[in-house]
This record gives sequence, structure tokens and C-alpha cells, in this order.
Amino acid sequence: MINEDIKAKEVRVVDDKGGQLGIMPLESARKMAAERDMDLVLIAPQANPPVCRVMDYGKYKFERQKYEKEAKKNQKVVELKEIRLSVNIGSHDFDTKVSHAEKFLAEGNKVKASIRFRGREMAHTSLGNEVMARFAQALTEHGAVEKPAKLEGRSMQMTLTPNKK
Repeated sequence: MINEDIKAKEVRVVDDKGGQLGIMPLESARKMAAERDMDLVLIAPQANPPVCRVMDYGKYKFERQKYEKEAKKNQKVVELKEIRLSVNIGSHDFDTKVSHAEKFLAEGNKVKASIRFRGREMAHTSLGNEVMARFAQALTEHGAVEKPAKLEGRSMQMTLTPNKK
């Protein structure tokens, strides 16, 4: 809240450089801010008395937006990439899937490996565990297992996260 939006009777005033100006009636604080061609901005409404700062509100808002934009630019969105394996996967296909997973982990994304069991394959879920263990072993230098292989219904899933650089 700024200037006329502030409803307190008395406020603690801080100047634009951070120096304490003391506790004073709201009207005299507004006049002081007007004399300096600045705004009276409520910083801590829960304090007793509320704390107000004399500052250029437009400049403050601009600086805050600039800071938030910079912080947003520096954020990295981590995606979850899925790689589907099968119980009886060939060695070349397995190597191809491993190289795709290495690329995803190098980009900083998480990898979800999944195996879908069809028909009689459900009787041999231990083979799926072996494939998942082999997949995790092949990627140990690029990523670590976040969630170990777990059977959920007819599919088995495991999640890998990239290693910290």
C-alpha cells in the first residue's frame, strides 16, 4: 500500500537510505514524502506501529520486476523423459535406449524407464527387474536411481536423475 491507501494513525518512518526517522502521525509522514517528491510505502503492516518507507515507488516497482525477470531467466525447467524398454529387448536396441537416456541426463532432464508386460510376460516379472537393473548399471556415470524399479499393474517403472556436475 502506498500514500493514501495507508490507514494507520501512527507509523514508523524509514527514509530511502534506510535511516530511522522515528514514529510520527501518518499525515506528517505523507507531507515529508511529498516534500521529497517521493511516496510513502507500507513495508511491514503487521508491526506495531506499522513501518513505512519514503521511496520512489515507480523506481522500486521497476527494480523488483527487473529482478524477478532475471531470476526467472536463470531457472532451469527439468523435464521427465520416458524410455520404454521390453522384457526381451535386443542388445543393440538396449544400447540405443541407453545412449538416448545418456543424452537426456546430460541435458539435465530426469529419465523414466518403463517396461510394459504383455500376456504371459506377467509370469516373468523377474526378467523385467533384470533389464531395469542392467539399464541402471549402464547409466551409473550419467545418473542415479531416484525411484527404484517398481511393478504397478502391468508395467514396471524406474526414475533416474542426472548426476550433479
